[in-house]
Amino acid sequence: MTLSELVRYFLYLGAFGFGGPVALVGFMRRDLVEKHASISEDTYKLSLALAQIMPGPLAAQVAIAIGYFEAGIAGATLAGIAFVLPSFLMVVGISLVYVAYGGLWWMQALFYAIGATVIAIITIAAYKLARGTNKRDPLLWGIFVALTGVTLWAQAELAEFFILAGVVVLLVRAWPGLKQGILIALGGAAMGLIIWTFEAWLRQTGTAADSGNVLVQILLFFTKAGAFVFGSGLAIIPFLQQGVVQQFGWLNDHQFLDAVAVAMITPGPVVITVAFIGYIVAGLAGSIMASIGIFLPVYIFTIVPAPWFKRHRDNPQLKAFVDGATAAATGAITGAVLVLTTRAIIDLPTAAIALVSLAVLWRYKIPEPIIVSVAGLVGLVLWPIFH
Repeated sequence: MTLSELVRYFLYLGAFGFGGPVALVGFMRRDLVEKHASISEDTYKLSLALAQIMPGPLAAQVAIAIGYFEAGIAGATLAGIAFVLPSFLMVVGISLVYVAYGGLWWMQALFYAIGATVIAIITIAAYKLARGTNKRDPLLWGIFVALTGVTLWAQAELAEFFILAGVVVLLVRAWPGLKQGILIALGGAAMGLIIWTFEAWLRQTGTAADSGNVLVQILLFFTKAGAFVFGSGLAIIPFLQQGVVQQFGWLNDHQFLDAVAVAMITPGPVVITVAFIGYIVAGLAGSIMASIGIFLPVYIFTIVPAPWFKRHRDNPQLKAFVDGATAAATGAITGAVLVLTTRAIIDLPTAAIALVSLAVLWRYKIPEPIIVSVAGLVGLVLWPIFH
Protein backbone atom coordinates (compact mmCIF):
# COMPACT_ATOMS: atom_id res chain seq x y z
CA MET A 1 0.00 0.00 0.00
CA THR A 2 1.58 3.28 -1.08
CA LEU A 3 1.72 6.34 1.14
CA SER A 4 -0.74 8.28 -1.02
CA GLU A 5 -3.21 5.37 -0.96
CA LEU A 6 -2.85 5.19 2.80
CA VAL A 7 -3.59 8.90 3.23
CA ARG A 8 -6.55 8.80 0.84
CA TYR A 9 -8.10 5.85 2.65
CA PHE A 10 -7.81 7.37 6.12
CA LEU A 11 -9.10 10.73 4.87
CA TYR A 12 -12.13 8.85 3.55
CA LEU A 13 -12.59 6.86 6.76
CA GLY A 14 -12.21 9.99 8.88
CA ALA A 15 -14.82 11.78 6.78
CA PHE A 16 -17.38 8.99 6.35
CA GLY A 17 -16.67 6.35 9.00
CA PHE A 18 -19.57 6.37 11.44
CA GLY A 19 -20.08 4.08 14.42
CA GLY A 20 -17.23 4.83 16.80
CA PRO A 21 -14.16 2.68 17.52
CA VAL A 22 -15.94 -0.66 17.28
CA ALA A 23 -17.15 0.01 13.75
CA LEU A 24 -14.01 1.84 12.61
CA VAL A 25 -11.58 -0.98 13.41
CA GLY A 26 -14.01 -3.35 11.70
CA PHE A 27 -14.14 -1.12 8.62
CA MET A 28 -10.33 -1.10 8.46
CA ARG A 29 -10.28 -4.88 8.33
CA ARG A 30 -13.16 -5.03 5.85
CA ASP A 31 -11.67 -2.45 3.49
CA LEU A 32 -7.93 -3.04 3.79
CA VAL A 33 -7.78 -6.82 4.34
CA GLU A 34 -10.93 -8.37 2.88
CA LYS A 35 -12.02 -6.08 0.01
CA HIS A 36 -8.81 -4.74 -1.47
CA ALA A 37 -6.06 -6.85 0.17
CA SER A 38 -4.10 -3.64 0.65
CA ILE A 39 -2.50 -4.97 3.83
CA SER A 40 -2.01 -8.47 5.18
CA GLU A 41 -4.10 -10.08 7.90
CA ASP A 42 -0.92 -10.28 10.02
CA THR A 43 -0.33 -6.52 9.73
CA TYR A 44 -3.91 -5.80 10.77
CA LYS A 45 -3.76 -8.15 13.74
CA LEU A 46 -0.38 -6.76 14.80
CA SER A 47 -1.78 -3.21 14.64
CA LEU A 48 -4.90 -4.11 16.63
CA ALA A 49 -2.92 -5.96 19.30
CA LEU A 50 -0.45 -3.08 19.68
CA ALA A 51 -3.34 -0.62 19.99
CA GLN A 52 -5.12 -2.70 22.62
CA ILE A 53 -2.18 -3.00 25.00
CA MET A 54 -1.26 0.70 24.81
CA PRO A 55 -3.25 3.56 26.37
CA GLY A 56 -5.37 5.91 24.28
CA PRO A 57 -8.33 5.73 21.86
CA LEU A 58 -8.41 2.49 19.90
CA ALA A 59 -9.34 3.53 16.35
CA ALA A 60 -6.72 6.28 16.09
CA GLN A 61 -4.04 3.91 17.40
CA VAL A 62 -4.88 1.21 14.87
CA ALA A 63 -4.77 3.79 12.05
CA ILE A 64 -1.36 5.07 13.20
CA ALA A 65 -0.02 1.53 13.66
CA ILE A 66 -1.13 0.46 10.17
CA GLY A 67 0.48 3.62 8.82
CA TYR A 68 3.75 2.77 10.57
CA PHE A 69 3.85 -0.88 9.48
CA GLU A 70 3.11 0.11 5.87
CA ALA A 71 5.19 3.29 5.48
CA GLY A 72 7.23 3.98 8.62
CA ILE A 73 7.16 7.28 10.53
CA ALA A 74 5.79 9.20 7.54
CA GLY A 75 2.97 6.68 7.18
CA ALA A 76 2.11 6.80 10.89
CA THR A 77 2.12 10.61 10.94
CA LEU A 78 0.12 11.18 7.77
CA ALA A 79 -2.35 8.35 8.47
CA GLY A 80 -3.02 9.76 11.94
CA ILE A 81 -3.52 13.32 10.65
CA ALA A 82 -5.68 12.18 7.74
CA PHE A 83 -7.89 10.10 10.05
CA VAL A 84 -8.43 12.85 12.64
CA LEU A 85 -8.55 16.01 10.51
CA PRO A 86 -11.98 15.62 8.81
CA SER A 87 -13.86 15.00 12.06
CA PHE A 88 -11.89 17.77 13.81
CA LEU A 89 -13.01 20.30 11.20
CA MET A 90 -16.62 19.10 11.42
CA VAL A 91 -16.65 19.33 15.22
CA VAL A 92 -15.16 22.84 15.15
CA GLY A 93 -17.91 23.86 12.71
CA ILE A 94 -20.63 22.42 14.97
CA SER A 95 -19.01 24.14 17.96
CA LEU A 96 -19.25 27.51 16.18
CA VAL A 97 -22.99 27.01 15.68
CA TYR A 98 -23.44 25.69 19.22
CA VAL A 99 -21.79 28.74 20.82
CA ALA A 100 -23.62 31.16 18.50
CA TYR A 101 -27.09 29.78 19.19
CA GLY A 102 -26.74 28.63 22.80
CA GLY A 103 -27.26 24.87 22.56
CA LEU A 104 -28.53 22.48 19.94
CA TRP A 105 -31.87 20.82 20.68
CA TRP A 106 -31.78 19.20 17.26
CA MET A 107 -28.55 17.45 18.21
CA GLN A 108 -30.43 15.40 20.78
CA ALA A 109 -33.07 14.67 18.16
CA LEU A 110 -30.43 13.48 15.71
CA PHE A 111 -28.65 11.36 18.30
CA TYR A 112 -31.96 9.85 19.42
CA ALA A 113 -32.22 7.96 16.10
CA ILE A 114 -28.58 7.91 15.01
CA GLY A 115 -27.56 6.28 18.28
CA ALA A 116 -29.90 3.39 17.55
CA THR A 117 -28.62 3.05 14.00
CA VAL A 118 -25.03 3.13 15.23
CA ILE A 119 -25.86 0.07 17.35
CA ALA A 120 -26.80 -1.78 14.17
CA ILE A 121 -23.61 -0.65 12.43
CA ILE A 122 -21.30 -1.70 15.24
CA THR A 123 -23.14 -5.00 15.80
CA ILE A 124 -22.38 -6.06 12.23
CA ALA A 125 -18.81 -4.74 12.47
CA ALA A 126 -18.19 -6.61 15.73
CA TYR A 127 -19.63 -9.84 14.32
CA LYS A 128 -17.48 -9.71 11.18
CA LEU A 129 -14.38 -8.75 13.14
CA ALA A 130 -14.80 -11.66 15.60
CA ARG A 131 -15.59 -14.18 12.85
CA GLY A 132 -12.66 -13.09 10.69
CA THR A 133 -10.18 -12.95 13.56
CA ASN A 134 -11.03 -16.05 15.59
CA LYS A 135 -12.09 -18.25 12.67
CA ARG A 136 -12.68 -21.81 14.02
CA ASP A 137 -10.14 -21.71 16.81
CA PRO A 138 -11.77 -22.93 20.06
CA LEU A 139 -9.10 -21.35 22.29
CA LEU A 140 -9.56 -17.93 20.68
CA TRP A 141 -13.35 -18.22 20.88
CA GLY A 142 -13.03 -19.16 24.56
CA ILE A 143 -11.02 -15.99 25.16
CA PHE A 144 -13.62 -14.06 23.16
CA VAL A 145 -16.45 -15.29 25.41
CA ALA A 146 -14.45 -14.60 28.57
CA LEU A 147 -13.59 -11.02 27.55
CA THR A 148 -17.17 -10.33 26.48
CA GLY A 149 -18.26 -11.31 29.99
CA VAL A 150 -15.51 -9.30 31.68
CA THR A 151 -16.39 -6.18 29.68
CA LEU A 152 -20.08 -6.55 30.53
CA TRP A 153 -19.25 -7.00 34.20
CA ALA A 154 -16.83 -4.07 34.40
CA GLN A 155 -18.77 -1.84 31.95
CA ALA A 156 -15.34 -0.98 30.50
CA GLU A 157 -12.51 -2.46 28.44
CA LEU A 158 -9.74 -3.64 30.79
CA ALA A 159 -6.31 -3.65 29.12
CA GLU A 160 -4.79 -5.99 31.69
CA PHE A 161 -7.02 -8.80 30.39
CA PHE A 162 -5.72 -8.31 26.83
CA ILE A 163 -2.21 -8.92 28.15
CA LEU A 164 -3.39 -11.95 30.15
CA ALA A 165 -5.07 -13.41 27.07
CA GLY A 166 -1.93 -12.89 25.00
CA VAL A 167 0.24 -14.59 27.61
CA VAL A 168 -2.17 -17.55 27.88
CA VAL A 169 -2.11 -18.22 24.13
CA LEU A 170 1.67 -17.73 24.05
CA LEU A 171 2.19 -20.31 26.78
CA VAL A 172 -0.26 -22.77 25.20
CA ARG A 173 0.71 -22.42 21.54
CA ALA A 174 4.38 -21.34 21.62
CA TRP A 175 5.85 -22.70 24.86
CA PRO A 176 9.34 -21.16 25.11
CA GLY A 177 10.65 -23.43 27.85
CA LEU A 178 10.28 -23.34 31.63
CA LYS A 179 12.65 -20.46 32.35
CA GLN A 180 11.38 -18.25 29.54
CA GLY A 181 7.78 -19.19 30.31
CA ILE A 182 8.12 -18.09 33.93
CA LEU A 183 9.78 -14.82 32.88
CA ILE A 184 7.04 -14.10 30.31
CA ALA A 185 4.28 -14.86 32.83
CA LEU A 186 5.91 -12.60 35.43
CA GLY A 187 6.41 -9.86 32.83
CA GLY A 188 2.76 -10.05 31.79
CA ALA A 189 1.64 -9.93 35.42
CA ALA A 190 3.88 -6.90 36.05
CA MET A 191 2.51 -5.06 33.02
CA GLY A 192 -1.06 -5.83 34.05
CA LEU A 193 -0.34 -4.55 37.56
CA ILE A 194 1.14 -1.33 36.17
CA ILE A 195 -1.95 -0.74 34.04
CA TRP A 196 -4.27 -1.51 36.95
CA THR A 197 -2.31 0.92 39.17
CA PHE A 198 -2.55 3.67 36.57
CA GLU A 199 -6.30 3.16 36.22
CA ALA A 200 -6.79 3.22 40.00
CA TRP A 201 -4.72 6.41 40.24
CA LEU A 202 -6.82 8.04 37.54
CA ARG A 203 -10.04 7.14 39.31
CA GLN A 204 -8.76 8.80 42.48
CA THR A 205 -7.38 11.95 40.89
CA GLY A 206 -9.19 12.69 37.64
CA THR A 207 -7.55 16.11 37.46
CA ALA A 208 -4.80 17.91 35.62
CA ALA A 209 -2.01 19.86 37.22
CA ASP A 210 -3.10 23.24 38.55
CA SER A 211 -2.32 26.17 36.31
CA GLY A 212 -3.54 29.71 36.00
CA ASN A 213 -3.51 29.44 32.19
CA VAL A 214 -6.62 27.71 30.91
CA LEU A 215 -4.90 26.60 27.70
CA VAL A 216 -2.16 24.95 29.74
CA GLN A 217 -4.82 23.30 31.90
CA ILE A 218 -6.57 22.00 28.79
CA LEU A 219 -3.34 20.66 27.28
CA LEU A 220 -2.26 18.95 30.51
CA PHE A 221 -5.64 17.45 31.28
CA PHE A 222 -6.22 15.97 27.84
CA THR A 223 -2.61 14.77 27.59
CA LYS A 224 -3.19 12.87 30.81
CA ALA A 225 -6.38 11.37 29.38
CA GLY A 226 -4.62 10.28 26.19
CA ALA A 227 -1.62 8.90 28.05
CA PHE A 228 -3.22 6.87 30.81
CA VAL A 229 -6.75 5.79 29.89
CA PHE A 230 -6.88 2.32 28.31
CA GLY A 231 -9.57 0.92 26.05
CA SER A 232 -11.49 2.46 23.18
CA GLY A 233 -12.31 6.14 22.87
CA LEU A 234 -15.55 5.40 24.71
CA ALA A 235 -13.54 4.39 27.79
CA ILE A 236 -12.25 7.96 28.10
CA ILE A 237 -15.73 9.49 28.38
CA PRO A 238 -16.20 8.84 32.15
CA PHE A 239 -12.73 10.21 32.89
CA LEU A 240 -13.46 13.33 30.83
CA GLN A 241 -16.77 13.84 32.62
CA GLN A 242 -15.10 13.74 36.02
CA GLY A 243 -12.48 16.32 35.08
CA VAL A 244 -14.42 18.58 32.74
CA VAL A 245 -17.66 18.78 34.76
CA GLN A 246 -16.81 17.95 38.36
CA GLN A 247 -13.24 19.14 38.81
CA PHE A 248 -12.79 22.16 36.55
CA GLY A 249 -16.44 23.07 35.95
CA TRP A 250 -15.69 23.93 32.33
CA LEU A 251 -19.00 22.40 31.17
CA ASN A 252 -22.26 21.56 32.92
CA ASP A 253 -23.84 18.10 32.63
CA HIS A 254 -26.10 19.11 29.74
CA GLN A 255 -23.20 20.59 27.76
CA PHE A 256 -21.12 17.47 28.36
CA LEU A 257 -23.92 15.24 27.02
CA ASP A 258 -24.07 17.50 23.98
CA ALA A 259 -20.30 17.01 23.57
CA VAL A 260 -20.72 13.24 23.57
CA ALA A 261 -23.62 13.55 21.11
CA VAL A 262 -21.44 15.62 18.77
CA ALA A 263 -18.85 12.85 18.77
CA MET A 264 -21.48 10.23 17.97
CA ILE A 265 -23.15 12.12 15.09
CA THR A 266 -19.85 12.96 13.40
CA PRO A 267 -17.61 10.43 11.65
CA GLY A 268 -14.11 9.51 12.75
CA PRO A 269 -12.83 8.79 16.27
CA VAL A 270 -15.30 9.25 19.13
CA VAL A 271 -12.63 10.93 21.23
CA ILE A 272 -12.82 13.93 18.87
CA THR A 273 -15.41 15.15 21.39
CA VAL A 274 -12.42 16.80 23.10
CA ALA A 275 -12.31 19.36 20.26
CA PHE A 276 -15.87 20.39 21.11
CA ILE A 277 -15.05 20.63 24.83
CA GLY A 278 -11.91 22.66 24.13
CA TYR A 279 -13.85 25.05 21.90
CA ILE A 280 -16.54 25.66 24.51
CA VAL A 281 -13.87 26.42 27.12
CA ALA A 282 -11.40 28.52 25.11
CA GLY A 283 -12.45 28.86 21.49
CA LEU A 284 -10.42 27.56 18.56
CA ALA A 285 -7.16 27.62 20.56
CA GLY A 286 -8.79 25.44 23.23
CA SER A 287 -10.02 23.03 20.57
CA ILE A 288 -6.52 22.70 19.10
CA MET A 289 -4.87 22.26 22.51
CA ALA A 290 -7.38 19.59 23.54
CA SER A 291 -6.83 17.67 20.30
CA ILE A 292 -3.04 17.86 20.57
CA GLY A 293 -3.25 16.70 24.18
CA ILE A 294 -5.41 13.67 23.46
CA PHE A 295 -3.68 12.45 20.28
CA LEU A 296 0.02 13.19 20.88
CA PRO A 297 0.43 10.44 23.54
CA VAL A 298 -1.46 8.05 21.25
CA TYR A 299 1.03 8.76 18.47
CA ILE A 300 4.08 8.37 20.73
CA PHE A 301 2.83 5.20 22.44
CA THR A 302 2.25 3.65 19.02
CA ILE A 303 5.41 4.53 17.10
CA VAL A 304 7.85 3.87 19.99
CA PRO A 305 7.06 0.13 20.45
CA ALA A 306 6.10 -0.39 16.78
CA PRO A 307 9.68 -1.00 15.52
CA TRP A 308 10.13 -3.82 18.03
CA PHE A 309 6.80 -5.32 16.98
CA LYS A 310 7.80 -5.02 13.32
CA ARG A 311 11.24 -6.60 13.81
CA HIS A 312 9.81 -9.57 15.72
CA ARG A 313 6.55 -10.01 13.81
CA ASP A 314 7.63 -13.51 12.67
CA ASN A 315 8.61 -14.58 16.18
CA PRO A 316 6.31 -17.50 17.18
CA GLN A 317 5.90 -16.19 20.73
CA LEU A 318 4.89 -12.71 19.52
CA LYS A 319 2.52 -14.22 16.95
CA ALA A 320 0.83 -16.29 19.65
CA PHE A 321 0.63 -13.28 21.98
CA VAL A 322 -0.91 -11.17 19.19
CA ASP A 323 -3.48 -13.90 18.46
CA GLY A 324 -4.53 -13.98 22.12
CA ALA A 325 -4.63 -10.19 22.52
CA THR A 326 -6.60 -9.81 19.28
CA ALA A 327 -9.13 -12.46 20.33
CA ALA A 328 -9.48 -10.60 23.63
CA ALA A 329 -10.03 -7.37 21.69
CA THR A 330 -12.88 -8.88 19.69
CA GLY A 331 -14.52 -10.06 22.92
CA ALA A 332 -14.10 -6.67 24.59
CA ILE A 333 -15.50 -4.92 21.50
CA THR A 334 -18.53 -7.23 21.53
CA GLY A 335 -19.03 -6.55 25.23
CA ALA A 336 -18.81 -2.81 24.50
CA VAL A 337 -21.52 -3.19 21.85
CA LEU A 338 -23.83 -4.79 24.41
CA VAL A 339 -23.08 -2.07 26.97
CA LEU A 340 -23.75 0.67 24.42
CA THR A 341 -26.99 -1.02 23.35
CA THR A 342 -28.44 -0.58 26.84
CA ARG A 343 -27.65 3.15 26.64
CA ALA A 344 -28.82 3.85 23.09
CA ILE A 345 -32.00 1.73 22.99
CA ILE A 346 -34.18 3.66 25.43
CA ASP A 347 -37.73 3.05 24.14
CA LEU A 348 -39.76 1.25 21.47
CA PRO A 349 -39.00 3.71 18.64
CA THR A 350 -35.22 3.40 19.13
CA ALA A 351 -35.53 -0.40 19.36
CA ALA A 352 -37.47 -0.40 16.08
CA ILE A 353 -34.92 1.90 14.41
CA ALA A 354 -32.05 -0.37 15.50
CA LEU A 355 -33.78 -3.54 14.23
CA VAL A 356 -34.76 -2.00 10.88
CA SER A 357 -31.25 -0.58 10.41
CA LEU A 358 -29.73 -3.98 11.23
CA ALA A 359 -31.99 -5.76 8.72
CA VAL A 360 -31.33 -3.20 5.97
CA LEU A 361 -27.55 -3.19 6.48
CA TRP A 362 -27.41 -6.99 6.64
CA ARG A 363 -29.43 -7.43 3.46
CA TYR A 364 -28.46 -4.53 1.22
CA LYS A 365 -24.90 -3.31 2.02
CA ILE A 366 -25.99 0.33 2.00
CA PRO A 367 -23.11 2.77 2.73
CA GLU A 368 -23.13 3.75 6.40
CA PRO A 369 -23.30 7.56 5.80
CA ILE A 370 -26.56 7.13 3.87
CA ILE A 371 -28.34 5.13 6.55
CA VAL A 372 -27.00 7.45 9.27
CA SER A 373 -28.38 10.46 7.36
CA VAL A 374 -31.79 8.80 6.99
CA ALA A 375 -31.81 7.94 10.70
CA GLY A 376 -31.04 11.57 11.54
CA LEU A 377 -34.08 12.73 9.55
CA VAL A 378 -36.22 10.13 11.31
CA GLY A 379 -34.95 11.42 14.64
CA LEU A 380 -35.93 15.00 13.79
CA VAL A 381 -39.48 13.77 13.15
CA LEU A 382 -39.81 11.40 16.14
CA TRP A 383 -38.06 13.42 18.87
CA PRO A 384 -40.79 16.12 19.21
CA ILE A 385 -43.46 13.41 19.30
CA PHE A 386 -41.93 11.18 21.98
CA HIS A 387 -40.04 13.84 23.96
